[in-house]
Amino acid sequence: MQAEKAQNTDAPYLNVRGLVKYFGSDRAVDNISFSVPRGRFLTLLGPSGCGKTTTLMSIAGLHKIDDGEIYVGDVAYTVPKKGLFLAPEKRDIGMVFQSYAIWPHMTVTQNVAYPLEIRKVDRQEIDERVNSVLVLVGLADMADKLATQLSGGQQQRAALARAIVSKPRLLLFDEPLSNLDLKLREQMRLELKRIQHEVGITSVYVTHDQSEALVMSDEIIVMSKGHIQQRGGPRDIYAHPVNRYVSNFIGVANLLEGTVVRVTAPGRGEFEVSHGNERVQLPCMLGEDVSEGSAAVLSVRPEDVRAAREQSSGPCLTGEVLEAIFLGNCTDCRVMWGTFEWKVLSHPRTRLKPGERVFLQFDPERCLAVKP
Repeated sequence: MQAEKAQNTDAPYLNVRGLVKYFGSDRAVDNISFSVPRGRFLTLLGPSGCGKTTTLMSIAGLHKIDDGEIYVGDVAYTVPKKGLFLAPEKRDIGMVFQSYAIWPHMTVTQNVAYPLEIRKVDRQEIDERVNSVLVLVGLADMADKLATQLSGGQQQRAALARAIVSKPRLLLFDEPLSNLDLKLREQMRLELKRIQHEVGITSVYVTHDQSEALVMSDEIIVMSKGHIQQRGGPRDIYAHPVNRYVSNFIGVANLLEGTVVRVTAPGRGEFEVSHGNERVQLPCMLGEDVSEGSAAVLSVRPEDVRAAREQSSGPCLTGEVLEAIFLGNCTDCRVMWGTFEWKVLSHPRTRLKPGERVFLQFDPERCLAVKP
């Protein structure tokens, strides 16, 4: 029974297959496919114009796609080749927008109750559901307030309550935290994830903020120019990006161009980079589709570089400290090596100073050669 339950939990619930969407001659989404198991939180991550919001609006039925299929469970939402298009109001989807989109002339209770009232749900059940969801989002004591009397964070909670009160098949988020200040945004990330976990609604979240994606998601899809670059869990995408684009978009990385000159063991090799007239070789891990002789990019996170005043026996490079900014729990350093500027997070006790000569030391397990 346990094995069957696990299999059902991981079974695809939202299915997007071969999605294509044009705006005029511009192919905004180019034949992408993905699925989301029931109850999971998936984030579409990428810069403006990458196709993430177009994908979300296509799922919602606010865009008619040119090709592909969208299913939720066994319900066909959109299949253009069969002439199938389920109207947005029949898709049973909850949406939370960047602009909140709550009615200013209504109280919090009236805003949240509205989706149930238009479905002609029994009054007693409406009251029970609204009270329950307001407790869940922390607005029970604001139930009789007008929307205009709420702060930005409270308005976003009210919008979320309205989206989940009808227990929709899907919950879609279109950059819902963009209008909040930094401290409130960080708080709401955790709150949204907690609430989504408690209600268990399958969710798709759109953002350009990689911190949001890493904190909130079960899985992340990184998009660029209408294509999927990589899909995986937050830790996997951060530690094992498949190419330069993903490495640079997720977090901060030092990216050196060079060549994999040899494979030393399965998944391991030597990366060669030019330094003036000198060629330096560094042991590293090999990313997806990177082999001997491949032009590649060495991706090293700032926290995985150690700047020391004394040379160690392992692989190291010699550089000069350009800048050292104390941040409390670490020092953010810039170290010049030839013409390349390394980003390094060092321990504050090291007390590095501009102009100092340092040795940059690496753990080969934390250096990854990826596709350019």
